[in-house]
Amino acid sequence: MARVIGQIDVAKSEAILDAALGVFVERGISAPIEEIARRAGVSKQTIYNHYGSKAELVKALTARRVHEMVAPLETEEGVADPEQALRGFARVLLDKLLSDRSRAFLRMAILGAADAPELGRAVWEAGPRTSRLRLAEFLDMETKAGRVACPDPMEAAEFFAGMVIGSYQTAALLGVDRPLNEAAVERIASEAARRFMKAYAAGAS
Repeated sequence: MARVIGQIDVAKSEAILDAALGVFVERGISAPIEEIARRAGVSKQTIYNHYGSKAELVKALTARRVHEMVAPLETEEGVADPEQALRGFARVLLDKLLSDRSRAFLRMAILGAADAPELGRAVWEAGPRTSRLRLAEFLDMETKAGRVACPDPMEAAEFFAGMVIGSYQTAALLGVDRPLNEAAVERIASEAARRFMKAYAAGAS
């Protein structure tokens, strides 16, 4: 079957995104597309044909990270365990936040946004905004199923994410090392999910 113009195979797309992450972390958002193309083993034109612009490339890179983050919420209606799903979301959120590459990428995006605000917006739209929207959709579904009671799912999503991240995000952006071992991540994720479910228990006043 002929490939649609601008379409590339999954392996090539992953190679480009992996290369982009490495280049952006090392050289900042102003790094040339040529370097990304070289590392990915593709032409500069291939990247532009598929992504259109550097902002769209950054958005795709951020979206891949968020896709991994919201995976625990991808449950079928009627069989979901909301506390377990929230615990999984919190665990991945902390893992992503505390990884060296994720921290470097976020700092790079913030620094680059001053000179290229469209790139900062791309990271925001594809990253925090999308993850909160997906969490809000999950909470809305669970509210309709009667397993939680969130009258404002978006606000509840912000509360939960803030409870999980706490000051760890600020420390990460400032380059302050606040390591959490696997047991600590699990404890924070479990406690946040438990407290959230208590606060938004179905039938609670």
